[in-house]
Amino acid sequence: MKRLCEARAYSAKPVAACYWASTTDTPELANLTQDINTEIAIIGAGFTGLSAAHHLAKRGADVTVIEAEFPAFGATGRNGGFCCLGGAQAKNAQLDKRYGKVQRLAYRRSEVAAVGLVKTLLAELNLQADTHSSGETLLAHRASDCDSLKNSRAQIKEDYGVEALFHSKSELRQLGMQGPFHGALTIPIGFGLNPRKYAYGLLSSAVKNGGKVFVNSPVIDLKKAGETFRLTTPQGSITADRVIIATNAYAAEDLPDWMAGRFMPLHSSVIVTEPLTPKQIEAQGWSSAQMAYDTRQLLHYFRLMPNRQFLFGMRGGLFSTDRSEAAIQKLITRDFHTMFPAWKRVKIRHFWTGMVCMTRHQIPFIGAIPNLSGAYAGFGYHGNGVAMASYAGAVLSDLVIGGAPNFERPKLLGTQPPKFPLGRYRRHLLAPAYALKYLQDL
Repeated sequence: MKRLCEARAYSAKPVAACYWASTTDTPELANLTQDINTEIAIIGAGFTGLSAAHHLAKRGADVTVIEAEFPAFGATGRNGGFCCLGGAQAKNAQLDKRYGKVQRLAYRRSEVAAVGLVKTLLAELNLQADTHSSGETLLAHRASDCDSLKNSRAQIKEDYGVEALFHSKSELRQLGMQGPFHGALTIPIGFGLNPRKYAYGLLSSAVKNGGKVFVNSPVIDLKKAGETFRLTTPQGSITADRVIIATNAYAAEDLPDWMAGRFMPLHSSVIVTEPLTPKQIEAQGWSSAQMAYDTRQLLHYFRLMPNRQFLFGMRGGLFSTDRSEAAIQKLITRDFHTMFPAWKRVKIRHFWTGMVCMTRHQIPFIGAIPNLSGAYAGFGYHGNGVAMASYAGAVLSDLVIGGAPNFERPKLLGTQPPKFPLGRYRRHLLAPAYALKYLQDL
């Protein structure tokens, strides 16, 4: 198994102090210690794999999920819990040029459908996932960003079919969103949640409907012989008719070889404070339950959770080493204190890091793997995977089963991601890109 990043990135170290682990128990599941047969094997027990398993098991398929660590180990169990629009980083002009306006609109409406799917699953499975927020609020960190926010409302209406609401700086104070912001735009789609509680609900449903899930069983080899696949783990193997690759940024370059160079792991970091008192909330002027993020290229994202603990995250970081992680922790703490100075004495109880996944064409891939009949993949959600990865799993369940689909898949989502240049050294491309984004954020 060939992986792109340092071994530390795939270990438990970056997620050792993850807040979500303190909110729910990790399901106790068995390792794979024998040779088994299954109709559909899914590699990865994150949102993509668990959503696919849930939908397939409900349709009576014989499905087996295999996970290298524990369920929701990767981005699924360590993200900020923003169930929101997104999934692609490509702008409308790029999408229109490559695929045409019709396909762009189809993709944008799939973003709405993805958020709706998560909301439906939470209700159908009766999951208590600490949801809050009425849509998402984008905050202008520069006065000059306010005009672009105002001007984007017509485009948001065309893309998503909703009216976005602009807030002036004075209105932000009244709304309990006081800070170094010059205005904001609220899009009334999306909500915050506890990602592990949601993911473990999907897992429970899959198992209840007959699905099998094995943990601590990394797939170290994947081969196709005739019409079947053989997935080899350290203590057992799976023979399957079809395979779904659902590993996103934690993927291996050679499972299968087609994955090599087609994804780029990007680092994201999160801190969570101790519960804030009413006096502390009043002092800072942030009492809103809105999930929010700013207009920076290297954005910050944050929300006051129902238990009054404050979650604050940011993009950035190139490598996973003790030294780089210490630097990121220092940086995120500095930015948090700069943006919310009244909370400088508030204790930060949790800090963790993880990887999100980018593709070179800046859109997710959800489809069949070329020249490997029976193999499918879903990845590349660009840091907005709660909704889109869930939707990808549902779409993949359609593709694997065949027949009339239950979920729409815009054609552009089946476009093969081109490879990044520089092969296994491609992460070095991020250094100049990050430097440029930093300058653009000034």
